[in-house]
Amino acid sequence: MAFQSCRLLLAFFLLFSLFVVGEGQYKGFRKFNRVQDDSQKAVFEEQWFTQKLDHFNGADSREWKQRYFVNEAFYRPGGPVFLMIGGEGPANPAWMQNGTWLTYAEKLGALCLMLEHRFYGKSHPTVDLSTDNLHYLSSRQALADLAHFRTMMAEARGLTNRKWVAFGGSYPGSLAAWFRLKYPHLVHASVATSAPVYATVNFPEYLEVVRRSLASENAECPLLVKKASDTLLERLKDPKTYDNITKDFNLCSKLQIQTEMDSAYFLETLAGNFMDVVQYNEDNRGFEGVTGTNITIKVLCGVMGDTSLGEPYARYAAVARLMMDTFFIKCLDASFSTYLRDMTNTSWDGPAAGGGRQWVYQTCTEFGFYQSTDSPNQPFTGFPLAYQVKQCADFYNVSAEQLAEAVAQTNEYYGGYDIRSSRIVLPNGSIDPWHALGITQDITPDLPAVFIKGTAHCANMYPARSEDLPQLALARDHIFLLLQQWLKQ
Repeated sequence: MAFQSCRLLLAFFLLFSLFVVGEGQYKGFRKFNRVQDDSQKAVFEEQWFTQKLDHFNGADSREWKQRYFVNEAFYRPGGPVFLMIGGEGPANPAWMQNGTWLTYAEKLGALCLMLEHRFYGKSHPTVDLSTDNLHYLSSRQALADLAHFRTMMAEARGLTNRKWVAFGGSYPGSLAAWFRLKYPHLVHASVATSAPVYATVNFPEYLEVVRRSLASENAECPLLVKKASDTLLERLKDPKTYDNITKDFNLCSKLQIQTEMDSAYFLETLAGNFMDVVQYNEDNRGFEGVTGTNITIKVLCGVMGDTSLGEPYARYAAVARLMMDTFFIKCLDASFSTYLRDMTNTSWDGPAAGGGRQWVYQTCTEFGFYQSTDSPNQPFTGFPLAYQVKQCADFYNVSAEQLAEAVAQTNEYYGGYDIRSSRIVLPNGSIDPWHALGITQDITPDLPAVFIKGTAHCANMYPARSEDLPQLALARDHIFLLLQQWLKQ
């Protein structure tokens, strides 16, 4: 979401970011923008900006075309410029017509721009997604893209003296904060929603928040999930159960567990049903074209508590079938070998080119963010950190040592939780597992946090509706007042 993100995906289910989201669950962020709504294109035509391939090598003159969108409907001469930052999926032009940022734009007379992130959507800097070419995919290059776009667009449109405000949610929320941090002369203020600003290889806290979020609906719910997950793990140890498991979870082919990667992938895929729902619980995402917004924590815990379905294991399988029916998935491919094949396909037409191959590369070379079952205070089992880390080696030949060093460099470069800047507001929701890596208390009066009890990932960015919690409406108003105040400075 800026939108883009919001977990690019978990195991590749189908998962966002604000802007869009690609297909599947990619591992890292559950996505914000899941789909691209082609119906919006007639209203907001895609435009193209000539961008540099490598901003940090003056001897490299290679260029490529980066996609962006413009909404001038609210602009008043002298007004600010709002820049929505794209993330780990296609930029969704639905955001040019919907979203809280447009409410702010109308009140403040802002020109609205949205820039797609390099290597996602239609913004293809290189001929393919080979690991060598992915070396040009990083948050640092993306920030330099934003800086160059802002500089050249300001000159071309006579906006050099206008105040620019960056918006983003999830990974793009981090980019919004870091854009203000690293290029303070170019961006006046930022709204960095659900932004995980601290990089970490192991992120077991994600599943701890999932447990608490499920328990907030029903204290028994995470206990039933744990019992089901433990039962499934035990059955995976006995090949005689594989035919029944294949039928219970409607797998595309008979279950085969030949390595620990196979069982971990299967277990993570099933846990992903709960992870995605918790992350986006009751968020108003229908305008994006997102399917399944009617599946909430209440729905999942209702299924898990339904004794008529049988033991907890059977209810867990019922959740999986419910999600498959909701997303029109005929059968579940639980094969890690298929996932490996998809993730190592380097073509722009490949099955993981919607964002999966790219985002997991960024986790392996910058962020980590691996949502492992290494904590005892969560209900799932079977996908430890080692499983996540091995994928970096399998997909990109990145070792565990290189991953750890890359994550340390990211925190060294951006500061982690210790942001030293001004005019950045950092909203987070208590239900959203990503708040564990974000800022939930004010750093300074000029670096305020907005912690919204009972809301999920990027909730404040979505269009308002009558069912919104009072504290969500208040948060949107508070952010607007901050922008109003900062634009006068």
